[in-house]
Amino acid sequence: MTTQDPPAFRLYLLRHARAAWALPGQTDFDRALDEQGYAEAEIIAEELADQGYAPEIVVSSTAVRCRETAEPLRRTLGEELEIQYIDSLYAATADTYEEIAFAPRPQASLMLVGHNPTMEEFFRQLVGQAIAEAAAPSGFPTAGLAVLDFDARPDGNILSGGRLAGFLAPRLSV
Repeated sequence: MTTQDPPAFRLYLLRHARAAWALPGQTDFDRALDEQGYAEAEIIAEELADQGYAPEIVVSSTAVRCRETAEPLRRTLGEELEIQYIDSLYAATADTYEEIAFAPRPQASLMLVGHNPTMEEFFRQLVGQAIAEAAAPSGFPTAGLAVLDFDARPDGNILSGGRLAGFLAPRLSV
């Protein structure tokens, strides 16, 4: 049996779980997860752990729905999991996601918790249109998780060398 060396860098891309519509007077930023969204967040955290995935650090948008998606990760993967909340992930471009994901850090794995359409655009840039469509034919789903491995840590100038190691989406019984 051969063992595979861990990648030089692993990037997890997690789109927030399903959110409720904004209430009258409520901003988009303050939208919370709905009942299905809470279930999706719990399920994807459990599936992540079941697959043996464990980011060293989570970087999340400060939007309420992203914070609520990130919290089950701590319960599932361990209370010591570091979660950083960054305002600039809300209403960001793919370039901002890239800057945050590939900023110099000591960790060899990082998870971004963010929003569509930026999450899908960033994913597509990293793996290419054909792979993105094969992994998520209906688009990047709520609580969808892409796992990308890199043989060398991307430096922001060259994003090649990444490969899709896995794509998870919560399965809810209807």
